[in-house]
Amino acid sequence: MILRKDNIFLLQTKGSSYFMQVLPSGHIEHIHYGASIISENQYEEFLKSEQKQADLLADMAKVLEIKHKNEGGNMVVYSKESYPLCLEVMPLEMSGFGKGDIREPMVELTFEDGSSTCDFLFESAEISDELTALTTLPCSYDDGEKESAPESEKKDHAQQLVITLKDTGYDIRLKMIYKVYPECDTITRSAVLINDGKAKVKVDRLLSNQIDFQQTGFELTSFHGRWADEMGQTSSVCNGGKVVNEELSAGESGSRSNPFTMVSLPGTTETAGDCYGFNLVYSGNHYSCLSSNGTYLSRFVSGIQPTGFEWVLEAGETFEAPEAVMTYSRDGFGGMSRSMHDFVRKHIVRGVWRDKERPILINNWEATYFNFNQNSLLKIAKEAAKSGIELFVLDDGWFGARNDDHAGLGDWVVNTKKLPDGLKGLAEKINALGLKFGLWVEPEMVNEDSDLYRSHPEWAVRIPGRTHSVGRTQMILDMSRSDVQDYIIDALSKVFSSANISYIKWDMNRIFSDRFSLKLPAERMKEFQHRYYIGLYRVMKTLTEKFPEILFEGCSAGGNRFDLGILSYFPQIWASDDTDAVCRMDIQRGYSYGYPVNTQGAHVSAVPNHQTLHVVPLETRFSVAAFGCFGYELNLGELAEEQKKQVADQVEFYKKWRKVFQFGDFYRLDKYRFMVVSKDKSAAVALIFQKESRPNNDYLALKTMGLDEDAIYEVANRQVGVNIKAFGSLINTMAPIHVKQDGIIHSIIARHYKMNGEKDEAVATGSMLNGCGVRLNPDYGGTGYGEDTRMFRTNDARLYVFARVTE
Repeated sequence: MILRKDNIFLLQTKGSSYFMQVLPSGHIEHIHYGASIISENQYEEFLKSEQKQADLLADMAKVLEIKHKNEGGNMVVYSKESYPLCLEVMPLEMSGFGKGDIREPMVELTFEDGSSTCDFLFESAEISDELTALTTLPCSYDDGEKESAPESEKKDHAQQLVITLKDTGYDIRLKMIYKVYPECDTITRSAVLINDGKAKVKVDRLLSNQIDFQQTGFELTSFHGRWADEMGQTSSVCNGGKVVNEELSAGESGSRSNPFTMVSLPGTTETAGDCYGFNLVYSGNHYSCLSSNGTYLSRFVSGIQPTGFEWVLEAGETFEAPEAVMTYSRDGFGGMSRSMHDFVRKHIVRGVWRDKERPILINNWEATYFNFNQNSLLKIAKEAAKSGIELFVLDDGWFGARNDDHAGLGDWVVNTKKLPDGLKGLAEKINALGLKFGLWVEPEMVNEDSDLYRSHPEWAVRIPGRTHSVGRTQMILDMSRSDVQDYIIDALSKVFSSANISYIKWDMNRIFSDRFSLKLPAERMKEFQHRYYIGLYRVMKTLTEKFPEILFEGCSAGGNRFDLGILSYFPQIWASDDTDAVCRMDIQRGYSYGYPVNTQGAHVSAVPNHQTLHVVPLETRFSVAAFGCFGYELNLGELAEEQKKQVADQVEFYKKWRKVFQFGDFYRLDKYRFMVVSKDKSAAVALIFQKESRPNNDYLALKTMGLDEDAIYEVANRQVGVNIKAFGSLINTMAPIHVKQDGIIHSIIARHYKMNGEKDEAVATGSMLNGCGVRLNPDYGGTGYGEDTRMFRTNDARLYVFARVTE
């Protein structure tokens, strides 16, 4: 809901308020963003009678506005007419250099006369029920049925406010676009610069978001890492100076620094405290900064990374900044996350797969790498079909002269030596087994040893006459060029149409170096990186609209491009090339702060794990991967029969609870416990992961979140078998003869003597489960084992399910 009284604006969601007003000088004062300034009952009244309630806005603004009455020492007064206005002490909606605000700017421009002073003042504002899409970049959307909704509910749909500012010295306008999504407590901002003059303007910086807080001491939480070790959580308090989260020059949103950030006060927990979540609908270099100055104000800004960026804006041209996303919750990190998840699921992800349950897949990569043929693939597929898996994905190595990572990228023609029946024939055989067929591509890349590079060396990103730095022995195609874009669209359209393809994994396995385009003049070379993503988004949009039934999954050496820009086209992204369940607990927990479960690809892989050499139980690998877009990535045919039965049982269990996993509300119970609760609170699944086993642990309880406190639930663990070999030589405390550990007799006993794991069952109220929890059966403690004893070793995991009892 957006309310306006003269030039006072209130952007209201169900749980937050965004409040601003136009000052007499024409600047826009940011009054408040955070806790709602109206109650739930008042919110309903605002929905019913906007104009009546809008009359209160002026009085409310006076309560919260800055009481700025005197010039501040050595500060700059904006103008004689506006005396004593000093912009340095004002919380503002946007800021530039030159008129006294010396804090982190949102806009930096250089005009043809050499001036860099920006002086944008209010010109107009327009509120609309229709949301405007950006023309060069992806952005949020709303598909709510406004016309068919009851009159009382219409204003609860998304709305848009466009505020236009005009520079006082030059013919240039800045449009600030606000979209309000009331039901998920989320607001977005984007900025559009329009050159109405006759001279070109150099854009040195155009960020997307600026929020000024009227206090200091906030904590910026960001997520960092590297390949196969993404999303490590880091927090820094900013009492003065600035804290920055950025991807400086990698060219991708980055495993080094994800664009999602949180701002909170120290002491905020999962369930309590003011928490803001910020993100960017963009896949390139990004910049977020929390700064504080001597006037007891804090400022948060985010947008395109200014370092290495310039844009020449010719007369009559427009430049769009990426859309920024923000949400607020007074219920701590957890409340913020669930609002952000709802927003991403409904207003970023789109297409036929947005609300569909995602299939369980088997990917051949870690089973075969490049060394496969049609027969070996079909063997894996047959085992997958027996287990109830739904989708077979053929990874790298199916095209061109692609027998390793040194050749073939760019040549999207099937390798008939490996696949004599082609993709069409293989897909038909896979489909005949009852499986859908999927494929891996890496269309943004090219090997020097490829027919494509030999035909079009000018398409590769490299500086003429200089040695090029490569990654994974591959080069990047210049996506800023329309001819490259058209080639990729045409080549992939032929591939996608050549067989019954249901899924595409779109990879991008290196970062940028030697940025250069033969199509750009020298003065525009710093535009390359942003133009690359404009081109990439055009390709992705074209292909996803042309093939709407295909489920696309993004990937960039794992999580090197896990962002809302990619999710605007691909409903899910491979979260990390690290499939180790122990590592994945931390990685997926990190993603969970800003991204819903059903955007994260997660697989069960072989042990020892190929990235860490860890040996983790199969049940743990399943339990962790189930909190993602679930699949397997190992050679099922090489598993023991007992493990094959386990896999089939896991698949059956996941199918039963898939809707809860993929679309439920997510809760972090503690660092190594997750929980998802269905939207109607009728069902839930919780995970307990044992990071380190300790003896005599009889006190473990599972305390839940999110259950209906008025309901009664049946609680049960997912019961798993115990291999007697897990007790090692302790078997001799019971065996009538000596049994050598891991010897022949030990193996025979294990094959024929099956032990059931503990069975935890309870019936309790939601209030009890949320408030006290359910006490679990005791762990094995070294003094005995019975049928109710829980085998819960280091790196073991358990899933617990909750079903509401109906009358």
